Amino acid sequence: MSKKEHSAGGIILEDGNVLLIQVRNLKGDKVWTFPKGHLEAGETAEQAAVREVAEETGWDCEIVSDLYKAEYTFDRGGELVDKDVRWFMMKRVGGDGMPKTPDEILDMKWCSLADAENELLYNSDLEILELLKRI
Repeated sequence: MSKKEHSAGGIILEDGNVLLIQVRNLKGDKVWTFPKGHLEAGETAEQAAVREVAEETGWDCEIVSDLYKAEYTFDRGGELVDKDVRWFMMKRVGGDGMPKTPDEILDMKWCSLADAENELLYNSDLEILELLKRI
């Protein structure tokens, strides 16, 4: 029996550039990805996405549209986890760009979609990038 997890995240796309964050994966390796996190008790996917983006990037954002739902299974310490992530397009409305969780966020940068393709490793991130190219 696998564990189920629900997360949500946000994609900030401005002038053809997308915001990436660098975090450590389960193996401790540095990896570039989009800001996201777990839904807390009583939170909607939309609320979690806005909160997580603010925490991880320091930017206050509002949701522009629903973008994508990723679903995948991975192994965390011998336990299978079924995860779904709701992704939303967002726009910045405030904030200072200073992550509120600096222990989790190693770096942050704006990338063109072409450069992001060379940085992103996760299949779901690359699928999002393909969607962004069509916008």
